Amino acid sequence: MRIVFVVVMAVALCGPVSLGAFGDEGALNPAEPKGVTSDEIIQRFAAKEKEFKTALDQYGYRQTVKVQTVDGDTPDGEYQQVFDVSFDDQGKKVKNVVFAPQSTLQRIMMTEQDIDDIENRLPFVLTSDEIGEYSILYVGQQQEDDLHCYVFDIAPKKIEGKKRYFQGRIWVDDKDYQIVKTYGKSVPDITRKRGNENLFPKFTTYREQVVDGPYWFPVYTRADDTLHFSTGDVKIREIVKYTNYKKFGSNVKITYDGKDVEKGDPTKNTPPQQPQK
Repeated sequence: MRIVFVVVMAVALCGPVSLGAFGDEGALNPAEPKGVTSDEIIQRFAAKEKEFKTALDQYGYRQTVKVQTVDGDTPDGEYQQVFDVSFDDQGKKVKNVVFAPQSTLQRIMMTEQDIDDIENRLPFVLTSDEIGEYSILYVGQQQEDDLHCYVFDIAPKKIEGKKRYFQGRIWVDDKDYQIVKTYGKSVPDITRKRGNENLFPKFTTYREQVVDGPYWFPVYTRADDTLHFSTGDVKIREIVKYTNYKKFGSNVKITYDGKDVEKGDPTKNTPPQQPQK
C-alpha cells in the first residue's frame, strides 16, 4: 500500500445540481471589448467582487465534500464530509460537521492545506484589495450558456511565504461584472524532504444567482485530474457543492424565570398572572 501526501481540494457531492448557468461554452473570441477597456473591466469586477465578499460573509451555507482516488474507472478510496457554516450568538462564523464517515483513502491523505483551499481557493474571489497581487491578462470574450463573458488569465506576481494563490482563468459576466466561472489550480505545489509531496489538481468552479440580490454565489466545483507524484501517478475525482445559503440575522434569546421563551407567541412572552389575594 503506497502512501503519499497530497493537498487534495476537498469536494462536495450531495444530490443533483442545476447546470443552467454553466451549460454550453462558445468559441473564444479574442476581439477587444467595445465601449470599455480591459483595465476598466478589471477595476469594475474587482470592485463588485469586494462587495460580494462582504455580502458572502453574511451568509451561512452547507458544503458537501467527496474526494475519490480512481484506478482506471473504478474508485479505490473515498473521503466524504458534510458541514454547515453558520453563526454563533456573537455573529462569528462557525463550522459544524454533520456527516463524516471513515475515510478509505489509501494512496493520498487530506492535509491541513485542504481546509484552506476549500474555503478560499475553490470558491475563488478576486477583490480590489487583491488584484495588485496578480498579473491579469485579457484573452477575449466567450459565451457561457446565456451569459456573455470577458475572459482573463491570472497568475500571482510572486509567491509570498506560505501564502496560497489561485492560478488559471476567470469568466466575468458583461452585465453584472462579476466572476461567474473559474478554472485553474491552487499554487504553489509543495514538496518537502523525505519525499512528501502536496500536489494540487486543476478544478472548475461555477456560480449562480441562487439567493435574492445581485450576487453570483459559488454552487459547484469539480476536478478530474491526474497528480504526477515522483512515486507514480494518482488519478482523483472531486466535487464540491454549496447549498442552503441563508443570510445571517440577529438571534435574540428571551428568558423568563430561567427558561427560554419562544419569540412570536405573546402568551409565552407575557409573565404568568399572580393569583389575586
